[in-house]
Amino acid sequence: MSEPIKLVAFCGSLRKASFNRLALTAFVERLPAGVTAQTIEIDWPLYNADIQAQGFPAPVQAAQKAMLEADGVVLVSPEYNYGPSGVLKNAIDWLSRMTPQPFAAKPIAIFGAAGGALGSARAQYQLRQILVFLDGRPVNKPEVMIAQAQNRFTDGKLTDETAGKLLADLGASLALAVRQARAAANVK
Repeated sequence: MSEPIKLVAFCGSLRKASFNRLALTAFVERLPAGVTAQTIEIDWPLYNADIQAQGFPAPVQAAQKAMLEADGVVLVSPEYNYGPSGVLKNAIDWLSRMTPQPFAAKPIAIFGAAGGALGSARAQYQLRQILVFLDGRPVNKPEVMIAQAQNRFTDGKLTDETAGKLLADLGASLALAVRQARAAANVK
C-alpha cells in the first residue's frame, strides 16, 4: 500500500455556495483512496509590504505551514474579467513572499467553473503562467474547465457526468504527480 497523500486546496471564491466551492467539494469526493485534502480559507488582507514588514498575518503563516507539510496543492478559481479571482491572486502574492516559498516543486492541480462558454480557461492559463515564476509543477492533463456552471449543478451537487469524470481524473493525475515527485526525491 502506498503512503497517504495530503493536499491543500484554495478556493478563489469567498461565496459559500459558489460554483467553484461546489466544484472543489466534488473534486474532494472523487479523490483516489489514500488521498485527503484540507481546504484553506483565504479571506486575507490585501498584500501590503508594510504589513509584511511587521510580520506575516497568522492565516498566511498557517497556510504556508500546511502547504509545506502537504504533498500537493489544488487551486480552484472562477474567472473574473478574463483572469483569476483577486482573492486567489492575493493569496498567491502573500505566500510567494514567504521563505521557504511553498509553491516551489509542488505538484499543483488547477480547475475552475464559470458561467461562460470557456469555463475559466483564461484564468487557469494565467495561473499556470504565475506558477512558472513560482517553480510550481502544474498537472497538465486533464484540463478541467466547467463551462456554463449554472447548468452543471443541482441542489449544491455536481450533476454533470463529464465534469465529474474530469475531476476524478485530475485527482488521479495529481496523486500520480505526487508519487513521481516522491520517487524523484528518493533517487537523489
